Amino acid sequence: MRSKLFVPASRPELFAKALASAADALSFDLEDAVAGERKQQARAELRALLATDEALASDKTLIVRVNAISTPHFAADIDAVARNGVSLINLPKPELPDDVRAAAATLDAAERENGVTTPIGLLLNIESPRALRIAAELALAHPRVAGLQLGLGDLFEPLSISRRETAAVQQAMFALRIAAGEANVFAYDTAFANIKDVDGFRAEAQMSRAFGFIGKSCIHPSQIAIANDVFRPSDDDIAHAVRVVAAAREAHSKGIGAYVVDGKMIDPPFVERARVLAADAARMGLLTEEQRAHAGI
Repeated sequence: MRSKLFVPASRPELFAKALASAADALSFDLEDAVAGERKQQARAELRALLATDEALASDKTLIVRVNAISTPHFAADIDAVARNGVSLINLPKPELPDDVRAAAATLDAAERENGVTTPIGLLLNIESPRALRIAAELALAHPRVAGLQLGLGDLFEPLSISRRETAAVQQAMFALRIAAGEANVFAYDTAFANIKDVDGFRAEAQMSRAFGFIGKSCIHPSQIAIANDVFRPSDDDIAHAVRVVAAAREAHSKGIGAYVVDGKMIDPPFVERARVLAADAARMGLLTEEQRAHAGI
């Protein structure tokens, strides 16, 4: 999920283009992108899309950002979009573990009512000081939580923190990534509002990848290719990971705990990271048959 394109649920004319785009994931938005008087219509448009053969056959990760659990729209959103083919519900503004558990309970009921066969995960938006402080607690509140997503606009603007202050962005990224690590869920990067600032988008994507995030939100199709490029493992990284996995297998058979690959000391944490990278590369179709054999994939 290197790239995730936001698609306003009130803009059905964009649905086909989004499904045909190069984005790994689509996040259909029922929250900020939809005016209050159009929420009901947007729900209906999105529900109709999710029932189409095109959506059901899509190889993209389909996500829906619903309205916050504190709003009158939340329950209706979940009922409309808890459908087969949806992978994640993006939950905005959770402030308490009870918010997460309540959202999960609503999702449970909607899945039963709608005949959903594969459980839908929760992607939590972390976009307030309290949520950032207790992000790990939020992620651990229910097994449905699959990931944490940083929301810097909502987090920074009320505090008068510049969105372009690199030190502040880095600290928020680090805090969220550590919380995601404690909960053993993925960390996903925020949106970048200045569509014309291509270099700024790339730099922030590179920063988030360095902090262990798996991908970046895109608010315009022009950002997709950059996110896909930044979050694609390099050929050198892939080759090194494959060598580490192969060396780990050989070392294990000989009872060796630590060893050197490409001049670097390797022990279990490095092996685990190499296995994850090799598996990701395999899913992207980036491994040769020889590399697959070496990595045991």
